[in-house]
Amino acid sequence: MNVYDVVSAVLLAFGCFLAVTGGVGVLRMPDFYTRLHPAGKTDTLAQMLIVAGLIVQAGLSLVSVKLLLISMFLLITSPTATHAVAKAAHLSGIRPWQPEKPRR
Repeated sequence: MNVYDVVSAVLLAFGCFLAVTGGVGVLRMPDFYTRLHPAGKTDTLAQMLIVAGLIVQAGLSLVSVKLLLISMFLLITSPTATHAVAKAAHLSGIRPWQPEKPRR
């Protein structure tokens, strides 16, 4: 096992950990808008780490270039899609969650 395998394994493991953490964050948040935040942020960072681990594993080759192009595409489209979904929800009238006011 060489250094590239270790670096690749660490990147892949941390990316998978972030993906699972984002899923747990989606389950724990109270409303639609707050669920978009962990879904969008951890999705983007997790995919970047996973693709980086795959690039390290593939070495310098055409596969690395293709993975880099896929990563750049996902880096642009994932936050854009999250923003579009949030805007569509806002325009359709979904209200943000408000904590209940305590009774006096």
